[in-house]
Amino acid sequence: MAKFLTKRSENYSQWYNDLVLKADLAENSAVRGSMVIKPYGYSIWEKIQRQLDDMFKETGHENAYFPLFIPKSFFSKEASHVEGFAKECAVVTHYRLKNDPDGKGIVVDENAKLEEELIVRPTSETIIWDTYRKWIQSYRDLPLLINQWANVVRWEMRTRLFLRTAEFLWQEGHTAHATEQEAIAEARTILDVYSTFVEEWMAIPVHKGRKSANERFAGALDTYCIEALMQDGKALQAGTSHFLGQNFAKAFDVKFLSKDNKLEYVWATSWGVSTRLMGALIMTHSDDNGLVLPPRLAPVQVVIVPIYRNDEQFEAISRKANEIVKKLRSMGIRVRYDNRDTHKPGFKFAEHEMKGVPVRLAIGPRDLENNTVELARRDTLEKEFLQMEGLETKIEHLLEVIQKNLFQKALDFREANTHYVDTWEEFKEVIEKKGGFAVAYWDGTSETEEKIKEETKATIRFIPLEENTEEGRCIYSGKPATQKVFFAKAY
Repeated sequence: MAKFLTKRSENYSQWYNDLVLKADLAENSAVRGSMVIKPYGYSIWEKIQRQLDDMFKETGHENAYFPLFIPKSFFSKEASHVEGFAKECAVVTHYRLKNDPDGKGIVVDENAKLEEELIVRPTSETIIWDTYRKWIQSYRDLPLLINQWANVVRWEMRTRLFLRTAEFLWQEGHTAHATEQEAIAEARTILDVYSTFVEEWMAIPVHKGRKSANERFAGALDTYCIEALMQDGKALQAGTSHFLGQNFAKAFDVKFLSKDNKLEYVWATSWGVSTRLMGALIMTHSDDNGLVLPPRLAPVQVVIVPIYRNDEQFEAISRKANEIVKKLRSMGIRVRYDNRDTHKPGFKFAEHEMKGVPVRLAIGPRDLENNTVELARRDTLEKEFLQMEGLETKIEHLLEVIQKNLFQKALDFREANTHYVDTWEEFKEVIEKKGGFAVAYWDGTSETEEKIKEETKATIRFIPLEENTEEGRCIYSGKPATQKVFFAKAY
């Protein structure tokens, strides 16, 4: 199957598109810019969702659901927010269809125009804060910690499966607090949740930082982010957490009676990750043979393939394979016995390799005689013969080894592609030829940031959370600078 994949070195973008399709993760739909997530791809998303949901609940958050449609007037209440999303909004103007009087199918009923247009949610701040006005009266109602799993629509013109689609799945948290300090602490807490999940479950190393003013979420006072580096040297924003100040509370008049008996506006945060994480997973670990999955997120962690010539051999191998399946499942390991008689072992090997199954076991008649099994690792493509005795414990240990190996490999790649530069020429060489992160001083102005983006297409991916103690010269303007930031081209 790998022969149908474009090589990463030839065309990384085409390799990615080929892999999403060949690994049975997703496909384009009849709706331009939207995708169908296939069962195998959705099962990975379900594992992402389930683990994150548990982590949110462990930090005191509850799930709710809010409407898909938002009155247009809500968006005009927070100026910077509407400006940030105006060009991406899908608008509902009518509520009924009718048969075409000329017999040419179905047309919009011109008499069914809505009094006020509805926006298909690009994000839910406005509808949620209109609701919070009813839920919050006193400090006793705070903090309000709500998360929503939903779909959103942003009318993208250039789309790519998982990375940028007109409709995508995500979670969005929206919280209300009595003080500024509590809201900032919430945003930082969620940033830690995201980074822990992405590193420990997805095996992707991330940097935690803050966005520049130009890159902040529309309507936020501060945006925190986690940034990852893909194999082609481009950065990918894997998650964001926003401190919204009192902007939305004031726009929607959300006040509470404080302990001092004063009427005050609440402080807010919002935060989210999306199916873009699927793109990050693919681009961080996969290779020219197909998908490579970290065991913790793999729908199938171990696959067993029988090799036989007749029914007698098949029955004997199946008895042993089913014993292994039973023991592995009792240990919480996701295992599949691929006993399909419609495909040959070679096809199965290639299919499971393409789908990124971490461990493959092959059992043939000779293995039964020798009480052995052939084991193949997807991360290194190494093969070895193991004794059946104690096999399950060895596999349990190996899955953790693979998980750690994938993280370390990605970390080594990131470190090797992080370049500290002092001159504009060095900066341009990194961005245009080497790729990866270019770490340099920035004078803190939006003008300089825009000029750098205009000339190199590189953006400030994040400002480190740690304060820089040394002063330097801005990589572009030459002015004194105290901020050393991470630049890169990005998805």
